[in-house]
Amino acid sequence: MNQPVTDSYLPIVVLAVAAAGFALAPLLLARLWAKKFSPSKPGPYKNSTYECGLESKDDALIQFRPEYYLYAIIFLIFDVEIVFLLPFAVAFTGLTIGPAIAMLVFLLLLAEGLVWAWRKGVLTWV
Repeated sequence: MNQPVTDSYLPIVVLAVAAAGFALAPLLLARLWAKKFSPSKPGPYKNSTYECGLESKDDALIQFRPEYYLYAIIFLIFDVEIVFLLPFAVAFTGLTIGPAIAMLVFLLLLAEGLVWAWRKGVLTWV
């Protein structure tokens, strides 16, 4: 009887080629469609930026202050930490001293991060 070869890389190669084909086929078809049916008429009117029917007056890039991003990251950090506190709060009465000390260290590190952010002035909204 013929036994299947288990150390062959043929299935992996076939799947890799199929994955590349599925990724590249729509791109190739879109390119062919554009060449065949979309006439190329470049010009200043066609190449202008269209945004809500209004002409753009200034640069489209708007600079945000980095403090806003830092404020959002600090919020996400403290918000996600609540997810770690919830299981501890649910199982608080059934825990031994080891997990309680570990959670106390976790809370102290979290408080240290809050004090650091406060002293750096990250939490001031200007």
